[in-house]
Amino acid sequence: MLARFSEWLIGVSKGWMALAALIIFLLFTALVLPGQAAGSAERTGGARQPDTSLFYTPADLYDMAEAFGPDGRQAYIQARVTFDVGWPLVYGFFLVMAISWLAGRAFPVSGRAALGRRLNLAPVLGVGFDYLENLATSLVMARYPAPTPVVDLLAGPFTLVKWIFVGGSFIVLVLVTAAAVRRQFAAKSPKSRL
Repeated sequence: MLARFSEWLIGVSKGWMALAALIIFLLFTALVLPGQAAGSAERTGGARQPDTSLFYTPADLYDMAEAFGPDGRQAYIQARVTFDVGWPLVYGFFLVMAISWLAGRAFPVSGRAALGRRLNLAPVLGVGFDYLENLATSLVMARYPAPTPVVDLLAGPFTLVKWIFVGGSFIVLVLVTAAAVRRQFAAKSPKSRL
């Protein structure tokens, strides 16, 4: 099923879609992200935030909730149901389209190298864990000072796994780009025509 979904993504990705996704990503990063980050820091008193941490414990999460204060917690939740619904879609669309389009050119459809085509699923997982992180941290913030057992334990690992897949997706993008360029040059070399 995952292989079929991966191949479907490769089939629907086109060069113009990857380019459009890149432009949207760059515009969002340049025009929206800085204002959102500054506003978030202001509303939460500059306290450490779960989204930008690599990992945190439940105690760390409750410390963040305390440091935010009531208005900061409300602003944090508001940002998760507005900005943080769109941002994962923006970076996810870019990474999925770019990796899918390049993987379709870098790796053959069959054989062992075809597994490289499945790398386009990494950003999908990153987006999924980003949403799980947002849900978990928002629930903890909404219920604070009451504890939110289990959810508070899952929030930190959700964040860590999100960063593994999102950060890993950018590394995959570089590697798949290199593989596609190498395959393109290999196809045009005189040796490949013999």
